[in-house]
Amino acid sequence: MNSEFPPPLMVVIVGSGFAGIGMAIKLRQAGVNDFMILERAEGVGGTWRDNTYPGAGCDIPSPLYSFSFEPDFDWPRLFSAQADILRYQQHLVEKYRLKSQIRLNCEVKQANFDQTTALWTVQTSQGDLIRARVLVSATGQLNRPAYPKIPGLEAFQGQMFHSARWNHNYDLTGKRVGIIGTGASAIQFIPTVVAQADQVVLFQRTPPYILPKSDRAFTGRDRWLHHTFPVIRSLLRWRIYGSLELFGLAILKFRPLAAIVKEICLAHLWLRVRDPELRRKLTPTYPLGCKRFLVDSKFYPAVSQPNVQLVTAGIIQVGADDVQTDDGAKHRLDALIFGTGFAAQDFIAPMQIYGLKGQELNAVWREGASAYLGISVSSFPNFFMLYGPNTNLGHNSIIVMLESQIHYIMGAIATLQRSPDAFLDLKSEVQQRFNDRLQQSLHQTVWSGDCSSWYKNPNGKITNNWPGLATTYRNLTRNFDQQNYQLKLARSCLPSNILHDNVKFTI
Repeated sequence: MNSEFPPPLMVVIVGSGFAGIGMAIKLRQAGVNDFMILERAEGVGGTWRDNTYPGAGCDIPSPLYSFSFEPDFDWPRLFSAQADILRYQQHLVEKYRLKSQIRLNCEVKQANFDQTTALWTVQTSQGDLIRARVLVSATGQLNRPAYPKIPGLEAFQGQMFHSARWNHNYDLTGKRVGIIGTGASAIQFIPTVVAQADQVVLFQRTPPYILPKSDRAFTGRDRWLHHTFPVIRSLLRWRIYGSLELFGLAILKFRPLAAIVKEICLAHLWLRVRDPELRRKLTPTYPLGCKRFLVDSKFYPAVSQPNVQLVTAGIIQVGADDVQTDDGAKHRLDALIFGTGFAAQDFIAPMQIYGLKGQELNAVWREGASAYLGISVSSFPNFFMLYGPNTNLGHNSIIVMLESQIHYIMGAIATLQRSPDAFLDLKSEVQQRFNDRLQQSLHQTVWSGDCSSWYKNPNGKITNNWPGLATTYRNLTRNFDQQNYQLKLARSCLPSNILHDNVKFTI
């Protein structure tokens, strides 16, 4: 052992959102205590720490947007807001005594796998080198804000910020505010901006399908029932799960059912927007589900207010105090807010992950990210991802997917514990076969349709979404399938007469 290093950890987790916290809890429960969470920000929470814009919340009901092993939490509403979701995450950290094993303000720069020792060496922004047998990326898909590439943007003299980096010190009262984007974040903060600003210019590329949100507060009676009779809380969770899986069937398999959902969305639009011209601009023309459908009941009334102008002409240039569109109009503005989402295809960037033979993962993924079950990549041993490629859902809770992935990774860790001098490397043919079938399935879904979305990379490859139900994924990850991996001894454990680059010792 190199004396300059402390003893290696069993696991290093990168990220302290839901994925990282859930992974750490399951390690703790399994008696694996030599782990560390590295978090680049100053607090835990991931996307729910970063997105503090007005109206931020989740469009999945809270009883399902929470871990099945930690359901006993006093959610104030059926659809909880950002602050309450972050409070739940902080509760998890406190209850499971994770704080001492979280290193904040510690960004991972790169990680290198050494097959001589079968260890990962992780380099941090603080200059530390941390060794571990297992490296788990829990950085998620929605953590790096995406900014539009518009000529002249740098010339704008007013206030500019992204929804994920909301400037709470800027007073919108009386201002002329431009908003670019009408996605999931934008429709949540737009009502607040409309209520505060003097004038709002909303630049829309494509309108979303929006289902009404049937939100309600949980009463004292609800909480008493959930605490006194846990079976009621469990039944509520399963009812939500089942209804969302049924919705998934509509999007993925049963198009006549999708037609009914589409009519519900259009009826919601018709009831909330009475102006025919505005309603026309807000009516989607692409198939339901091709882009992310949204759940909200406040956006349509807000955009119908007299101080809102919905612009569907394309933006061609930004000036010092205006935005110019291709219909010749110039829209004078004091502030620009970007509701333009995230760089969702950059799964691990800006980290650099080096596997066998010095391969760097971002380079391997140059044509689009792919992984086995969204978890493992061949030639990157003992490296696992949570919320990796093709594990996003268009219909159900990502927490369900995370629990499945965590369970699978725990199986891999148990295998490594039984073989302390070995590492697991996914067989390349397994990854290739899995992704060939995956892409075939994805090409049969609505996401392959003629619409742009963050589900696809610039080459048109669908890198984010899972093409089936959450139940199917749970079944695939129910057991760690060791037969799909090579269990190899560290080179330092091999007899000296077979230490050669062209020789692989597999057990």
